[in-house]
Amino acid sequence: MPAVISIQGVTKSYATGFQALKLIDLEIERGEIFALLGPNGAGKTTLINIVCGIVTASSGTVTADGHDIVRDYRAARSMIGLVPQELSTDAFETVWATVSFSRGLFGRAPNPKFIEGLLQDLSLLDKRNSKIMTLSGGMKRRVMIAKALSHEPQILFLDEPTAGVDVELRRDMWELVRGLRQRGVTIILTTHYIEEAEEMADRVGVINKGTLMLVEDKKELMKKLGKKQLTLHLATSLRQIPGELQSWELELKGDGHDLVYTANSADGVDISMLLKRLSELGIVIKDLQTHQSSLEDIFVNLVSERA
Repeated sequence: MPAVISIQGVTKSYATGFQALKLIDLEIERGEIFALLGPNGAGKTTLINIVCGIVTASSGTVTADGHDIVRDYRAARSMIGLVPQELSTDAFETVWATVSFSRGLFGRAPNPKFIEGLLQDLSLLDKRNSKIMTLSGGMKRRVMIAKALSHEPQILFLDEPTAGVDVELRRDMWELVRGLRQRGVTIILTTHYIEEAEEMADRVGVINKGTLMLVEDKKELMKKLGKKQLTLHLATSLRQIPGELQSWELELKGDGHDLVYTANSADGVDISMLLKRLSELGIVIKDLQTHQSSLEDIFVNLVSERA
């Protein structure tokens, strides 16, 4: 199946000499949720704005559902909805008016039934006649999503969609995104909340300093780069790890009170032999705890290693 978004050899440099993007190649598959992760200033928003036609690339090509975003701008843009980081709506307009107007901007015929259903899905229907200026920050964010979906796009960009909203609203938005994917909409998400990517994404891309460091299936990424760590809290401290345990590559921490064993998530971890050996050596375990690497752990390690 051809990619719904194809980004080939895209770079972006400014007159100051700053290179915001360095030769980006990326294919987004139809119907997937793709999470683009990176620290502030990594190039996430620049890349999104290029695909959406807001920023012009210095080089390279981008197609949306086969339409070149430069040569066939109108067709490409009609496929795309964008929820930007910044809240930008006409404060004096009503919710209904601003969402309906956004639909008309893309040449779509009026469809009150569709707009009503969209507002219903976003828990905005009871605010349809409210002016934007009277809404809470979370409700304004919902209006931005409604505007982005008003022309029924097949590709939706969410640039930090839950920044500054409460946990309950964030989870409501996750459910909305899942519902859109079930309808065949392709979702590209940037976020500082890595649990969002871990919760929802099919694939993950990590960008840092304008370079796309990796693109990987989320489950495969966590399998390959994740770690499982077992910490054994000892009843009596050790000065050093006994020679009989050297093959386990253990670490001694906590002033000798903790033995830490780390394994790749891809490895089958069987600690029964380790526990048996400790017992034979008379080393008493008071307690133990395990830790499985999260996507956040992997992201932080990747960015710090290549900083």
